[in-house]
Amino acid sequence: MSVTEKSGLRRIGVYDTTLRDGEQAPGNAMAPAQKLEIALALEALGVDIIEAGFPNSSPSDFEATRMIAEALTTARVATLSRTVSADVLRAVEAAGVENHQVEFVATASELHLERKRGITRQENLREVVDAIRFTRSLGVEDVSLGLEDASRGSIGLLRDLTEAGMEAGAATVVVADTTGYATPEQFGDLIATVREWVPDSHVLSVHCHQDLGLALANALAGVRSGADEVQVTVAGIGERAGNTALEELAAVLAYKGEQYGATTAIRTERLYEVFELVARTVGLESPRNKAIVGMNAFAHEAGIHQAGVLREPATYEYVEPARFGRTRSLIVGRHSGRTLIRHLLGELGAALDEALIDRVYRTHVERGQDDDPIDLAALRSLLVAEIAPAKASV
Repeated sequence: MSVTEKSGLRRIGVYDTTLRDGEQAPGNAMAPAQKLEIALALEALGVDIIEAGFPNSSPSDFEATRMIAEALTTARVATLSRTVSADVLRAVEAAGVENHQVEFVATASELHLERKRGITRQENLREVVDAIRFTRSLGVEDVSLGLEDASRGSIGLLRDLTEAGMEAGAATVVVADTTGYATPEQFGDLIATVREWVPDSHVLSVHCHQDLGLALANALAGVRSGADEVQVTVAGIGERAGNTALEELAAVLAYKGEQYGATTAIRTERLYEVFELVARTVGLESPRNKAIVGMNAFAHEAGIHQAGVLREPATYEYVEPARFGRTRSLIVGRHSGRTLIRHLLGELGAALDEALIDRVYRTHVERGQDDDPIDLAALRSLLVAEIAPAKASV
């Protein structure tokens, strides 16, 4: 029985482009062996399609794609190509034709046609059709048409590309908000329109960027409007401000899936270990305030919050740390109150001596520095030292 049959929700495909779009951002270069390690971790996480790279762009991308294609057993490998035969041939040389999705970048806005490519709509359409037909002639059955800058393209241009691409043999259509231009309302309406052209026998995918901070919101709007797949990266790394974050999409659908009628196959408890692997590989520091993977995502310093969490975690932890491979952290700093001290004394079986509590609070908590707080273990050690003389004198 599939996840969909168990839950009654559509299972949304997760297409991870950490190794391609994520690597394109400055500072994120990865060696082929590193990409392979991350790809296998993504496969174990439950990702459906892993984009290995752009094989014709460099020997490194070619080698990484070859290694990943040979190693994957449950996930499919994807490659990126321009609508030129040389790219396709190199991609097929690297990954073969089985279990391989070739994704094309097709120019889908008049701005890009005129100012970047300098070609007509007819020339653009002919390129796309010829490239897809050529790829299918090589034996590749899984071809994806990526509509670059679709959110700024005219409906006429998008429809022509979509219908011609599917007729030529594309099984997936990817609508890309390449520059983070769209709002959720705009993007949701666009996906609903494209869904009218793309039959259920084909996959409708979305690729959203974070330039206005709306990548996740736009992706979810796309899911609500009928998208079958979301393209993501670990921690949202990618061009400029990045992409839809894998861990955020998985978290929202884990908690709010019924609102969107959708779920994923992501094993959420393994998300943090995959983030740590990617972070180590590219030298990414964990942001303090990032959802799910941020340093402070499950940390509490304010006394009111600590008191609530100690009594009932759900008071300030709607998102459960263990569900995402994280642990709760209670930080002792100047915003903490006396609740932690009382809690630890109770755990140690010591009397709740208010004079002791006040002294420890003023000495070790109230004067704590924001940049050098002590943790719960350190506070426990301090309390043990404080109560030891009292026990010895009894």
